[in-house]
Amino acid sequence: MKNTYFQLINQTYFFPQEGFDLNQESLTFHGISLKYLIDKYGTPFRLTYLPRIGDQIKKAKNLFNKAMKANNYKGEYFYCYCTKCCHFSHVIEEALEHNVHLETSSSFDIDIIRILSEKGKINKKTILIHNGHKTEDYLDKIVGLIEDGYENVIPVLDSKPELDRLYNRTKKDLTIGIRMAINEEPQSAYYTSRLGIRSAEIIDFYKSKLAKKKRVKLKMLHFFVDSGIKDNLYYWGEFRKGLKIFAEMKKICPTLDSINLGGGLPIRNNLGFEYDYKYMINELVANIKEVCQEEGIDEPNIFTEFGKYTVGESGAIIFSVLEQKQQNDSELWYLIDNSLMNTIPDAWSIFEKFILLPVNKWDNEYARVSIGGISCDHSDYYNSEDLNQEIYLPVYDSETEEPLYLGFFHTGAYQDAISGYGGIKHCLIPSPKQIIIDRDEKGNIVDRLYRDEQTVEQMLQILGYENNK
Repeated sequence: MKNTYFQLINQTYFFPQEGFDLNQESLTFHGISLKYLIDKYGTPFRLTYLPRIGDQIKKAKNLFNKAMKANNYKGEYFYCYCTKCCHFSHVIEEALEHNVHLETSSSFDIDIIRILSEKGKINKKTILIHNGHKTEDYLDKIVGLIEDGYENVIPVLDSKPELDRLYNRTKKDLTIGIRMAINEEPQSAYYTSRLGIRSAEIIDFYKSKLAKKKRVKLKMLHFFVDSGIKDNLYYWGEFRKGLKIFAEMKKICPTLDSINLGGGLPIRNNLGFEYDYKYMINELVANIKEVCQEEGIDEPNIFTEFGKYTVGESGAIIFSVLEQKQQNDSELWYLIDNSLMNTIPDAWSIFEKFILLPVNKWDNEYARVSIGGISCDHSDYYNSEDLNQEIYLPVYDSETEEPLYLGFFHTGAYQDAISGYGGIKHCLIPSPKQIIIDRDEKGNIVDRLYRDEQTVEQMLQILGYENNK
């Protein structure tokens, strides 16, 4: 009896599971036949399943609201989407359909805000939180929003000099936040985050500088842990330290009424992923309430900036295996039809893991393999899973069988931006085509080609070569 790939997955994980199932021995993603998309569009392609964005937003909002009710919490909850995770218009506009607010991190983000406003996707009451280092252009555009009557513009100070640079640009009243610099995890290359103002300096900064500026109202303390909201000693230690600073500030600053829990909820990066979202969100709310009761202060409004959580699970990238190479007795390589470095750069740069599954051949036997891209770089590979370390995929006869198709799933956050979608690429390998998938009012799947594969003419134009044809 042969050991099939399906048996391996079925014995190792609970399968099928949310988002993944089989139909006629081929993988489906949220009920979508990937084989149908492959036959229609060819590979490689990225896909974005828009309904997943709304599902994630509704899930988080529901859990926060339930936690607030269970803890008799008096503040309000505000869900913000971080535009830097994915700037595509179809993604941001889908998020805005679910009544979210927006967080920006650079100057060009404000131009997107303007376009969204012109299209009626946001209005002048939408909360706009502006993080990151403020270049001159970024500050000018933030002030432009204030001057034009946007009512909830909240620039978050990343450093103390930003206050005067902002203040001197306008005669209008300003509502601001302060980002608190946190201590990084022990394995980090540095001790304290470069982002934000040192926690030991925040109170003195407020007393000596902020409190003396009559047109400035401090509304928000921004607390950000880069590794995200995790149930470990490091996160809870930094979280409690942030709450302590908030309580001390609140006693001397009545206008401070909001805490921003930057750093997102995790997404599934393997089929064995476990994370108790309900428990963690309840603990966040309960801890804030507990500290406020101990300190005798009002409970603040809670803001979150969920980017990866919002869009990560909506994305996937599908490849074909072009060639098999047995390089020694123990190493079998599957070479795919694009570059892993170019399409999922986080896997190469920070060793991020994604859910990797074959689209077809689930009834074939399996073997341990490494996946290689078609660039000439030795680093262009993927050979370990987050849970079980080694990668196992179906084996097949490339002479007699159709190609093996592979999918990397939950790649919807950051990968397009970091890879420089549509720009020049390593070894001049083109950006793959992009497909958008939605559902109509009756729940039927609607797919469309958003952009075709990058052409040689587009890439050569970027590089400055004249086309003499």
